[in-house]
Amino acid sequence: MSSAPKNTQKAPAARSRRPGWFGWITGLLIAGIVLAGLYSVFASANTPKTAAAGTTTQSTYDVGTPGIGQRAPDFTLADNSGGKISLADYSGKNVLLFFQEGLACEPCWTQITSLETDAAKLQAAGIDAVVSITTDPAQQIARKTTDMGLKTPVLSDPDLVTSKKYQANEFGMMGTNTDGHSFILVGPDGTIKWRADYGGAPKYTMFVPVDQLLLDLKTDTTS
Repeated sequence: MSSAPKNTQKAPAARSRRPGWFGWITGLLIAGIVLAGLYSVFASANTPKTAAAGTTTQSTYDVGTPGIGQRAPDFTLADNSGGKISLADYSGKNVLLFFQEGLACEPCWTQITSLETDAAKLQAAGIDAVVSITTDPAQQIARKTTDMGLKTPVLSDPDLVTSKKYQANEFGMMGTNTDGHSFILVGPDGTIKWRADYGGAPKYTMFVPVDQLLLDLKTDTTS
């Protein structure tokens, strides 16, 4: 008796696999994680922090040149009201210069708001006036301060002539084309009494609570 015929049909050849939806989704997830990590670094530097009550610890910051005891370079710059302001206008007063990144840095404007809100604290610390300096055009600065209802004089230094004299453009996350986040207290005689450049690496701080700012000032000027 003959044996049953064998099945000689060949198995179909394996098809080459193409990247499917799973591969695309995996790639998108990885890209999203990377972007989220980069965003968290940027956001942490640009999110205003609230100082804890009874803050007693001094901040860490750079101190550029010119520094304490040196003559503050004079300047005359266009302001946000359509006029011009010179450092000499504040002769005989303690004026706090605030160099900041400008229109692209929302926490920098929140900083000015907080300085105005806590003006009484600044006065109690011996600060007679606050003047901010940025590299944005004067007309754009005027529009911004009007929209926010700010009263602080904000000066335009588009060519960085004044910023470079103070090296305020050396301490920021945007390179040397804009200022960072620097405070310089100029005394009645035109000499620098205190300086703190908060915007440098690695923290790139773009907001300092007023209580912390005054603590840093007091610590440096009484030590």
